Amino acid sequence: MGNDDIDVWLGLDVGKQSHHACALDRHGKRIVDKPLGQDEAQIRELLACLGGHGNVLLVVDQPNTIGSLPLAVARDMGVAVGYLPGSAMRKAAQLLPGDAKTDARDAYVIAFTALHMPDTLRDAGSDDETMARLKVLAGFDDDLAFECNRQINRLRSLLLQIHPAFERALKGDRITRDTTLALLEHYGGPTGMRRSGRTRVGKWAKSAGLRRCDGIIDDLFDAIGQQNVTVAGTQAVEEIVPVLASRIRQLREQREQLAAKVETLLEDHPLLTVLTSMPGIAVRTASQILLAISGDITRFNSAAHLAAYAGIAPVTRRSGTSIRGEHPARGGNKRLKNALWQTSFIAAFHDPESHAYHQRKRNEGKRHNAAIICLARRRCNVIYSMLKNATPYQPMHLTA
Repeated sequence: MGNDDIDVWLGLDVGKQSHHACALDRHGKRIVDKPLGQDEAQIRELLACLGGHGNVLLVVDQPNTIGSLPLAVARDMGVAVGYLPGSAMRKAAQLLPGDAKTDARDAYVIAFTALHMPDTLRDAGSDDETMARLKVLAGFDDDLAFECNRQINRLRSLLLQIHPAFERALKGDRITRDTTLALLEHYGGPTGMRRSGRTRVGKWAKSAGLRRCDGIIDDLFDAIGQQNVTVAGTQAVEEIVPVLASRIRQLREQREQLAAKVETLLEDHPLLTVLTSMPGIAVRTASQILLAISGDITRFNSAAHLAAYAGIAPVTRRSGTSIRGEHPARGGNKRLKNALWQTSFIAAFHDPESHAYHQRKRNEGKRHNAAIICLARRRCNVIYSMLKNATPYQPMHLTA
């Protein structure tokens, strides 16, 4: 529904217990300006009353959590909805006289911006049950990923404190492998492993069914031999290390279980198979992409529009003859940007086409991160075409 079809612009500054509603007509005249309870009956009553003036557009500044009920009621009543991001709202507020910060003024700013600057509005999200469930699961997965990284960083910090060589032997993703976590959980660290000896540790690892453990065990014992002095606090650290290793393992298991739930949730979604056919895209990142676009690629007019939305399209800056050039975008949808970045990073090392394109950009003088962004932008074109036409990935698209 375009702005030409709207008769009333309702700005809602949402809150936990109550909201503030401000409704404007086509001429900017206030029809309603009052508090509104976080209550379905009150929201319905207000929307029904405003419906007497014509078509209503409800705009909120928070589409999730505290803003979910007003959006759900509006959709149930057939009322159009929109979302004004906080950054756009703050910039719009600077255009209006006064600098007070009240709920009433915020609601007016939302309604005023929706009326006079409709291009600043964003999609308030889909009311599709699958997308709603996916959003909850993806949000929880983000929390688990953050907590897992925090525990890994804490574990590295403790190992670095008592035995730097031991920590260096667990470079990269080695520290999160099942074998490493099992060894740390069982022995605690370098002192416990030294006490047991290489032979006994190897026998225990094989009896525990740990795979590809010989290389890690050899490297850890080589590192242990590089330090003879015992740092103060080592005993306390090696009492904490098993706890951290256990937490990391549990968090990784929870994420795997969550990924299985997401896969089950999306198994009937026609675009899941399409996305996962592209090298570098797994179920988790496919779900992030679908969630970021609300499962509807038709929201975007072109691949360039999708790239700009993701924040991977370069921004042109020109001012006379003094400032010219293109610079990386700082904004964009973070969920989509991260998903495109991660899939491109993986593809650059595991997909021949992506690797060749990435290497070509490196040969042109671009740094690694800049080359990955270029690859993500090129892959974005392909993803847009795949989703729009509902066709799986076809090779020979990236090198052109």
